[in-house]
Amino acid sequence: VFSLLIVAIGVYAKVERATDTVRDTFLIDPAVILILVGVVMFFITFSGCIGALRENIRLLKIFSCSLTMVFLIQLAIAILGFFYSEQTRAALGEFVKKAIVHYRDDLDLQNLMDYIQEEFECCGWNNYSDWSWNFHFNCSESNPSHERCPVPFSCCAHKPGETQIKTACWFEVPSHNHLLNSTSVYLVGCADRAGAWIESHLLIVGALTLSLALPQ
Repeated sequence: VFSLLIVAIGVYAKVERATDTVRDTFLIDPAVILILVGVVMFFITFSGCIGALRENIRLLKIFSCSLTMVFLIQLAIAILGFFYSEQTRAALGEFVKKAIVHYRDDLDLQNLMDYIQEEFECCGWNNYSDWSWNFHFNCSESNPSHERCPVPFSCCAHKPGETQIKTACWFEVPSHNHLLNSTSVYLVGCADRAGAWIESHLLIVGALTLSLALPQ
């Protein structure tokens, strides 16, 4: 049932929500990934469930071999991600760059970027100046956008004890050059924040990985 639900979400995203912006930003369309994952999950779980109920050895062997293949693929991805961490970081950086470029073009990408920046208290991938990649936030004098030079509200720094979310902190920053002396905007890039978070939560990451691997 859960597998079919994932397939249904993927089909809905493909039909109703998919845009050229999303397809250009992601290496593979997320809707297609959901559909494929749902189909594979349904195939594996159906083989295991019906094989156990009917005591069908062939279905149980298919279930066992499929789980083994999935486990080995996950293990290979984890090992490659560890040994090729720089390439992984570069690939993530390329994705974030595309997400920044298309920030105002797709609401889903906008919400994703805002969530990442608010959660990790960061701005851009390398630093705040990455937002110059976006047409609306580019600082060139010929840019007619009313958002020229600032950064999105999710880059606004929250001061200790501050309960109200600031949504216009960029008005305190007339240009990117003034951001270096600003206390109202996060100056650290999300790449450094994410790396620091992983390093400080290695036990949690390891425990989560084992909790997924051991049942398989």
